[in-house]
Amino acid sequence: MLIPRYLMRHQITVEEYLGDSSKGPRYGTPVTVRCFVDEQTRGVRNPAGEQVTSTSTAYADPGTKAPPLSRVTLPSGRTTKVIQTKNRDGGGLPTPDHVEIQLE
Repeated sequence: MLIPRYLMRHQITVEEYLGDSSKGPRYGTPVTVRCFVDEQTRGVRNPAGEQVTSTSTAYADPGTKAPPLSRVTLPSGRTTKVIQTKNRDGGGLPTPDHVEIQLE
C-alpha cells in the first residue's frame, strides 16, 4: 500500500549527492519527485548518530533516491540538504509504504 495520491500535493527537486571534487560538492541531474512536504522543525539523528535539527520532512514513494547531503529544492524555492533517508515498509501490514526524507 502506498500513500494515497491525493495526499502527494507537492513536488521537490532532488539532486543526488555524488561526492566532493576539487571545486566542491558534485550533484547529479535534477529529478522532480512527487511527495508530501511537512515543514516542521524537530530533532533527528544524522547517519553518524549526532543530534541535528530537521526543518522539513518529505514523504515520497518507495524507491525514491535521496542519499545524505543531496541537494533538495522545496516548493517554496528554498534549497536545503538531505540529513538522511528512511525506508518505511509495513511488511505487508495495511500501512502506507514510503520513503521519509529528513531535510536540514
